[in-house]
Amino acid sequence: MYRNYIKIAIRNLFKNKVYSLINISGLAIGITTTLMIGLWINDELSYNNHFENKATIAQVLQNGTYNGNTETGTAIPRPLEFSLRKDYNDNFKYVVMSSWTLPRYLEYGEKNLNFQGNYMQKDAPEMLNLEIIAGIKNGIDDQKSIMISESTAKALFDDENPIGKIVTLNSTDDVSVSAVYKDIPSNNSFSDLEYLASWDFFLATNKYAENAKTQWANDSFQLFVEINENITMDAVTSKIIDVKKLASTDEAALDPQLFLFPMKDWYLRNNFEGGKQVGGRIENVWTFGIIGAFVLLLACINFVNLSTARSEKRAIEVGIRKSIGSKRSQLISQFLSESFLIVFLSFVLSIGLVLLFLNGFNNLASKEIVFPWYNKSFWLVSLIFIAITSLLSGSYPALFLSAFNPVTVLKGTFKTGRNSSLPRKILVVSQFTVSVALIIGTIVVMNQIDFAKNRPTGYNKEGLIQIPVMSSEFKGKRDVMRNQFIASGAVTEMAGTSSPMTEIWSSRSGYTWDGKPDGFQEEFAQTSVSYEFAETLGLKIIEGRGFSREFPSDSTAVILNKSAVAYMGLENPADKYLRDKYNAVSLKIIGVIDDIIIQSPYSPVKPSIYLFEKGNYVNYYNIRMNPTKSVADNLAIIKSTFKANFPNLPFVYQFVDEQYGQKFRAEERIASLSKVFTLLAIFISCLGLFGLASFVAEQRTKEIGVRKTLGASVSQLWMLLSKDFLKLVVISLTIGSPIAYLLMTKWLQKFPYRTDISWTVFVLACSGAIIITIITVSYQAIKSATSNPVDSLRTE
Repeated sequence: MYRNYIKIAIRNLFKNKVYSLINISGLAIGITTTLMIGLWINDELSYNNHFENKATIAQVLQNGTYNGNTETGTAIPRPLEFSLRKDYNDNFKYVVMSSWTLPRYLEYGEKNLNFQGNYMQKDAPEMLNLEIIAGIKNGIDDQKSIMISESTAKALFDDENPIGKIVTLNSTDDVSVSAVYKDIPSNNSFSDLEYLASWDFFLATNKYAENAKTQWANDSFQLFVEINENITMDAVTSKIIDVKKLASTDEAALDPQLFLFPMKDWYLRNNFEGGKQVGGRIENVWTFGIIGAFVLLLACINFVNLSTARSEKRAIEVGIRKSIGSKRSQLISQFLSESFLIVFLSFVLSIGLVLLFLNGFNNLASKEIVFPWYNKSFWLVSLIFIAITSLLSGSYPALFLSAFNPVTVLKGTFKTGRNSSLPRKILVVSQFTVSVALIIGTIVVMNQIDFAKNRPTGYNKEGLIQIPVMSSEFKGKRDVMRNQFIASGAVTEMAGTSSPMTEIWSSRSGYTWDGKPDGFQEEFAQTSVSYEFAETLGLKIIEGRGFSREFPSDSTAVILNKSAVAYMGLENPADKYLRDKYNAVSLKIIGVIDDIIIQSPYSPVKPSIYLFEKGNYVNYYNIRMNPTKSVADNLAIIKSTFKANFPNLPFVYQFVDEQYGQKFRAEERIASLSKVFTLLAIFISCLGLFGLASFVAEQRTKEIGVRKTLGASVSQLWMLLSKDFLKLVVISLTIGSPIAYLLMTKWLQKFPYRTDISWTVFVLACSGAIIITIITVSYQAIKSATSNPVDSLRTE
């Protein structure tokens, strides 16, 4: 019986080729979009799944309150480790201190390469469940040992056995390779862990870290833990929440509150406001999940619309089959079989489309998704998906068509009624409401990105590169390198900084000044800089001056940004003093610069202090290239000069404008994906509109012939066929615009620095929707209006 249903379904597909093509292609695109979004969502939700103990790993974070404003940070003081081990050890399986993930040199033989990694305590390999390929798992128990990833081993040693080999870390310290571990997959928080070095070695080679042993106010480290299985994260947090406040009277005024941030939330729920977790990327997961469901729904609407629209064509078939004994259940089964066949063919086609476009999708979404051929869950979900989609898209036509009265149909008195097209009109309105909302949403997202991109950065980032200073070989050579770079003609100026120009690495409190309100809890972003800092970056000096070699006293001077001046409530700040109570020194304010964007371009600029770097040792060289020469020529000369001084070090550099551009990547990916899904939604809607326009034109063929015979013009006939669809689209615009406005207004609220939703957005979206509708409908309308009326009237 079912075999017969399939045969009839196949015949109907070939009999109505245009409508079959519209249905299958529309559904295929809808399913492809849903599959792509599903694979993307699965990748997002599976972040950090590489770690089997994901549920029990956490990072210790802290909230600090400054003048009623609570901020959350990942930086932790070193004494906290000892307190957790001594007083709360029963709660933890592992407590692991860590440095920050930074690039460092690894040298072996003639190879000297740049790798990202951490110094961590000895339990890190166990906590992170590193898969050891060669060597031993406790590979950093020895202070002079290092563990490296498989790709690092390949890059350094080629096919040699790396175990026991001596490599030079940061050009000064020899360490022995104790283990090689399998690369951590890309969708994990430690995927950039290309090496793992000993924490004890870090303390031995970094005096500031060793000295921080008792400094509760020095938040300069990371702390990871794994809790015991018989306790919860919340329970541990409730125990340790006030540890820092009770241990440090200096910090107590800031009401520091410690808490465990579970690994399962690191990626998807990492946004905090006022010390509370408020979401994160999970919002994008929900957004695209809803978009995927709507795009699939649009495709199903096309099927329902075209099936019910052609009900009159199949009314006689239903009448005959009922008159010879077919039950309604059999007719429903027949129509559902046709629906299943269309969905199945669409699914097969969509698999091909996914495979065709997966690489491009990965590039667009910055993912490494592979098709889950061997994932049983995927195929089970797909079968359920096909079944539900078949029922969703085929149930209404099946119930509608099978309910026809055979006597009425066969007498020729069957009428669909004046309101028979109402459900189709509602579905068309629904389609274009979704499409219009997506168009408006995408435009708003792009406007917000452009708004932030066009925000003045406060410095000239074009033609500016930064060279990370990762080796002690650089010590004492800053001025020498500056002079040689400038003499080469490729550089106009150079300055050193303690952090890159696109990040804040240090925040400080403990400052006082004349007029500071009682109880004021200050916090400043702090950067140490060298001479020529303002000249190199092209900063705008609002008051006073920058650091100058002509003033030896500048070694105890400080520069503020405009936000710091407003934050401190200073008037005419130049020549006033800022006192550092921790270092017992007075710092003269010699200048005020305009705000420069270092962190998020979507947020207000933090109050910032710029100190003079007295040690002639910085973390970055900031180099202004000669604008009269090409970038390639400048880089070649800079590299040659660099290698002449550091022949054993790789020449590593970053374009500051590219690093700044990274700040927009997440929103740009959202915008790019939104554009793709919006275009697909519009295309699917237009497919349905084209199919309905074709059906209406076919249904009114004789009416058009009569009107042409009586003198109707092509434009009049075009308007006759188009106006009903334009009315539906206008209704969609009326519904979709306010919905989009409300949703996008809420989305923009998460950005402190944001654009307004201009009326031009709605004009652009509405004009686009109307133009698309006119183009879609016009082809069929003009084709029918220009046809020979003799062809349509000869049967009368």
